[in-house]
Amino acid sequence: MASTNGTKAQVDSRDKGLVWYNDDTSELTQSTRAFLEKYTGLPSDQVIPHVLDIRDRAWNVWPYPCLGEFRFLGPSIDTQPSCPQILERLKGGQKLLDLGCCFGQDIRYLVSEGVPAENIYGSDLHREFIDLGYELFMDKEKLKSTFITSNIFDTSPSSGFEKIEGKIDIIYLGSFLHLFDWDDQVKIATRLVSILRPERGSLVLGRQVGSVAPGVIEHKTNESGKMYRHDAESFTRMWKEVENKTGTEWEVDAALDENEGVGHNGKHSNWHGPNVRRLRFAVSRK
Repeated sequence: MASTNGTKAQVDSRDKGLVWYNDDTSELTQSTRAFLEKYTGLPSDQVIPHVLDIRDRAWNVWPYPCLGEFRFLGPSIDTQPSCPQILERLKGGQKLLDLGCCFGQDIRYLVSEGVPAENIYGSDLHREFIDLGYELFMDKEKLKSTFITSNIFDTSPSSGFEKIEGKIDIIYLGSFLHLFDWDDQVKIATRLVSILRPERGSLVLGRQVGSVAPGVIEHKTNESGKMYRHDAESFTRMWKEVENKTGTEWEVDAALDENEGVGHNGKHSNWHGPNVRRLRFAVSRK
């Protein structure tokens, strides 16, 4: 089993010596800074101190690589080839769930593009991330999206998802599914089938860390200490398992991006290893 850098003790202590903790803000893209300035109204000289304060408070909640590498700032749904169609569907009244939304940066992007906030739901295991998202984007009093604090493995009648069960048209998974091993990914995908409308065209799309050598790796930021990294073939095979479990049929479009890394600014992070690539996917109900 391959391994990433970092020990459980470092993760548990929120050690800033972890290889994915980065203090260099010079690589924040101009577009990211411009989006934050426009959305929040913050003066340009206050953006970086604001970001650093929120990031370090979030790090103390749980030290995910996306926090250490400032990948929580900019949206990723806009890099999906189908983004224009997604915007059109949501503006037309369809509903989207951003699962594992963290600070809800993709939700703010969709709202800034004219999507009614009421059509968007966000969910995260950590309520602290949702609250820090309000602070980061300075919109607690005006954002009308609904946020759910819940564990996707909780299937009880009071899980938090019961009010949207079977009512969501699109589920976005931005850097979420790769946090789990194969079996848990199948459980999650099976759960998504029940949250989506049982209709042709219901859609799961997203991106995650993939690999040209798919398989299990060790990683200390999740409970099991391991995760499964896919290539396009293994991801498609996993969804075939979901089809068999749910009695549904899905069209899977998945591909590794050879040109984009998975670190900050789309660069390759040295700690990820040479086999890592960005995996993008769209899975549509037939």
